[in-house]
Amino acid sequence: MQAPSPAAVAPLTENPPLDLAALLADRGVSILVCTGAGGVGKTTTAAALGVHAAQTGRQVCVMTIDPARRLAQSLGLTELDNEPRTVRRAAQLADDASDGAGTGRLDAMMLDMKRTFDEFVLLHAPAERARTILDNPFYQALSTSFAGTQEYMAMEKLGQLHATTQADGTWDLLIVDTPPARSALDFLDAPRRLGSFLDSRLMRLLTTPAKLGGRAATRVLAAGVGAFGGALTRVLGSSLLADIAVFVTALDSVFGGFQQRAEATFSLLQQPSTRFLVIAAPERDPLREAGYFIERLQRDGMPLAGLVLNRVVRPEPAELSAEVSIAGAEHLEQSPAGPADGVDRLVGGLLRGHADLMRTRARQAAVTTLLTGAHPEVPVAEVPALAGDVHDLPGLRAVARALTATGGPSA
Repeated sequence: MQAPSPAAVAPLTENPPLDLAALLADRGVSILVCTGAGGVGKTTTAAALGVHAAQTGRQVCVMTIDPARRLAQSLGLTELDNEPRTVRRAAQLADDASDGAGTGRLDAMMLDMKRTFDEFVLLHAPAERARTILDNPFYQALSTSFAGTQEYMAMEKLGQLHATTQADGTWDLLIVDTPPARSALDFLDAPRRLGSFLDSRLMRLLTTPAKLGGRAATRVLAAGVGAFGGALTRVLGSSLLADIAVFVTALDSVFGGFQQRAEATFSLLQQPSTRFLVIAAPERDPLREAGYFIERLQRDGMPLAGLVLNRVVRPEPAELSAEVSIAGAEHLEQSPAGPADGVDRLVGGLLRGHADLMRTRARQAAVTTLLTGAHPEVPVAEVPALAGDVHDLPGLRAVARALTATGGPSA
């Protein structure tokens, strides 16, 4: 008797299925953003989607912001850097001859936020002004550790890649693996926060002395900052305030407002050519984060494609309940010892293991329904839990098949 296939297992939710194969085939979609809580498989999902899209003929660039470098490892590379590099063509990505017939390509990169910031300065500033900025102590701190810099530079790099695509068609699909932030909302909020800080009244005030120079600068700063400026000087030190003033003056005179750039990127993410995928695991905390993000995307008019649930337990045979499994195991364990005693213990152990899987499945369904019941319109794709971590191309292909299968995913 043939065992039931994974497709025979009912989905966790009653939400409409998410057709990722059709999404990746849609040439009107040029940016795909994978986001969600940390540790739910965003990087693996982004890489697997890139593998499938390239296999089917698309020119794909996957951009990861994950410092764990898992994308490079999964693609068989020792490392990725800040410039996209071709890691596979369609024929190399295929696991059989028929899959590699297309002309697709998969490129990948990992964001280096300081290098992106440095390149941004060098691209837009004259050489002398660029050197002033790059050597500035405040800039060096800002470009490596200031809250929101990573997310801002991720969006800046996305804008650069999108501009390249618009100019020469290098890629027709950009897949973004978002930062592993504590809150999923940081990805949307941080660029605006950084832009607002750099364009703030305080920053403009601090640029005044550098613009005026001499005694006039001293009088303006004293009148404008007053006691607050004295407090800042005591807390931060006059040297740091001077560094900030020189930095912001140099930067603003070359680029204009950072806030406008953040708004432009925000607008790009709202375009019909962009789609967001919220990635989660069927566990309470990741699903709570996913719910926050779904609501935020909907409130901001961001185009949400759907929800991807990773690590879904799919027991086989699904019709064998946990209760029946436990009853069978107890019956075997209570049987008189005989020639088949070792086999009985093995079968009893397997039945108890199956019962644990069925209970886990029921728990996953219960917590997932809390989210999908509140958002019944959001399409859902399920990826079954795999036996081990995905760390190579065959593993990515297995995840890609699960993500893009019709009638229910299977590994």
